[in-house]
Amino acid sequence: MKNDLLHELEVRGFINQCSNIDGLADALDNGKITAYLGSDPTADSLHVGHLVPVMMMRWLQNYGHRPLMLVGGATGRIGDPSGRDTGRPMMTEETLAKNIAGLKKSYSKFLHFGKGKSDAVIVDNYDWMKDYSHLDFLAQFGTDFTVPRMLSMESVKRRLDNGMTFLEFNYMTFQAVDFLTLYKKYGCVLQLCGADQWGNAVMGIELIRKKLSKEAFVLSTALITDAAGNKIGKSAGNAVWVNEDKLSPYEYWQYFRNTPDELVEKSLKIFTEIPMDEINKLAKLQGAELNEAKKILARAATTIAHGADAAAAAESAASALFGGGGNDADVPTREIKMPEPMGVLDFLVAVGLFDSKSDARRMVEQGGVQIDGEKVLDWRVTVQPKSEFMVQRGKKTFMRVIVK
Repeated sequence: MKNDLLHELEVRGFINQCSNIDGLADALDNGKITAYLGSDPTADSLHVGHLVPVMMMRWLQNYGHRPLMLVGGATGRIGDPSGRDTGRPMMTEETLAKNIAGLKKSYSKFLHFGKGKSDAVIVDNYDWMKDYSHLDFLAQFGTDFTVPRMLSMESVKRRLDNGMTFLEFNYMTFQAVDFLTLYKKYGCVLQLCGADQWGNAVMGIELIRKKLSKEAFVLSTALITDAAGNKIGKSAGNAVWVNEDKLSPYEYWQYFRNTPDELVEKSLKIFTEIPMDEINKLAKLQGAELNEAKKILARAATTIAHGADAAAAAESAASALFGGGGNDADVPTREIKMPEPMGVLDFLVAVGLFDSKSDARRMVEQGGVQIDGEKVLDWRVTVQPKSEFMVQRGKKTFMRVIVK
């Protein structure tokens, strides 16, 4: 890659696919551009699975370009079929508003917002989509999309046999109109997206070409997966949330500290801004020394999302729990009411370490639960009330429980 930004993105492993890499390089070389990244408000926080394109946008801003961060107030009312076998549940207006506010909070952790030339801007596609009636939308855009082209999209093909609705079928047309609108209003020439959004995003550059005879670009990233190769996301049940009201900075730090050995180099490149020459040195570490690279990864990733103080506190808490030093005051804390003894399974669910009593029972039977340093050997026992507990799940998950 001759362009410095694209070279940075390439060596860090961000680039999966580009609609016209040479054309994009020319656009970047010829001046500062505006790019957008969208996310539907299906939750009130981003999670780690969202962060690959978000970090790519952060690099774009670092190089002086302007990010537009789109929250899908309109598309969130439809539901994106991409990568799904079933439709998304419809959300109330109250839930949509709460989730949009949460996404804005998440974005502000990774990007600088303001009125400068490269400062990020929040946009909501409901602001322009609400002005279209059904007839208006069909009159303006109905002939720009062909059914065979729409049926060729992977996100559509995988849903045809299990009941894709007409509502969802419209999703890609909405996303295409988003790109056209942002091109006309902000001069936005690039959409960043995950690999699963490729088809929807390409429809946008085709619409811009048809309506304006102009070229725009799409740059996609590979999807991030967990150690088992599963896509990270809340629907998959393995989301690692960004906002601290959903996941503490300690737990965020611990997630990166527990990165599997084979993913440490990749994660250093994607989730941190550590220079590549240093990452290349860290990637050569083996055995016990690799744990130091994991701590560096956790510190750098947590600093970006939560600040240096929170990262240092998380590291100190981990040191206290696992190494006998540091300060354990920053261990995740849960307050509960406990007026009388509780069955241990009810207690473990109440403090938030398990989603169900069956999950808690399974872990107890496997010897994976400790309360105040004592292993729980029988799922039928009761927990007697006291002012404070330290509860441990497995080897690395701790919860301080305060009884109100």
